[in-house]
Amino acid sequence: MIKVANPTGWQSANVVAIREETPRVKTVRLMVSTWPGHLPGQHADVRLTAEDGYRAERSYSIASPPEVSELEFTVERLDDGEVSPFLTTQLRPGDTIELRGPIGGHFVWSALHDQNPLVMVAGGTGIVPLMCMLRHRRLRGSAVPAALLYSSRTREDVIYHREIRDIARSDPRLTLRLTLTRDLGPGWSGAVGRIDASMVHALLEPLGGAADAFVCGPTGFVEAASALLLQAGQRAEAIRTERFGPTGS
Repeated sequence: MIKVANPTGWQSANVVAIREETPRVKTVRLMVSTWPGHLPGQHADVRLTAEDGYRAERSYSIASPPEVSELEFTVERLDDGEVSPFLTTQLRPGDTIELRGPIGGHFVWSALHDQNPLVMVAGGTGIVPLMCMLRHRRLRGSAVPAALLYSSRTREDVIYHREIRDIARSDPRLTLRLTLTRDLGPGWSGAVGRIDASMVHALLEPLGGAADAFVCGPTGFVEAASALLLQAGQRAEAIRTERFGPTGS
């Protein structure tokens, strides 16, 4: 059984660096002095306080693996959001924000405890907690076979594109499949279209046997992906999901 750390109270986090992942997505790196540690798949609450005292909170998956000392959150700018526009356009290195965590004990995976093949299906920013799992798996030198199916709108929307490809090229035990739902331009070597049964079967084929599946993305995407995994023979109790928002990828 995986031991999950209890969440801390609100504490200050110092912004160390900010990098652009896509035109709408940025990763914020933070230094937290009393972080209790986390497991891949967990998230944290971020709180902003305006000068007039108004507060806004949002939950974000942790992108950085537990093996590194600094925390990273990868955030997509939502034009009608209260928190993401500030984090992606106004926040600067040297600033301070508040956070609380880690939170969540169901959607977690550990290379130290989980030995079944690992299946990951992501839509849009649903890649974030799964990237934490991939980074953790790589740093631990895990030999657990893994497969990732990642659906994005266009090429420029693929978060961590270069890093994901580099990990896959260096790891024969990792199967990577990318698909785009709105990009029909030349030069793309991956699939085009929404995930379907053939993509899921191709994802599972190299693994064989029982697998632990993690699905993350918009609600409609998660429901569709989970149904396809069930149709492909995956056990319902071995499929863990995390979802957000009303729209599809």
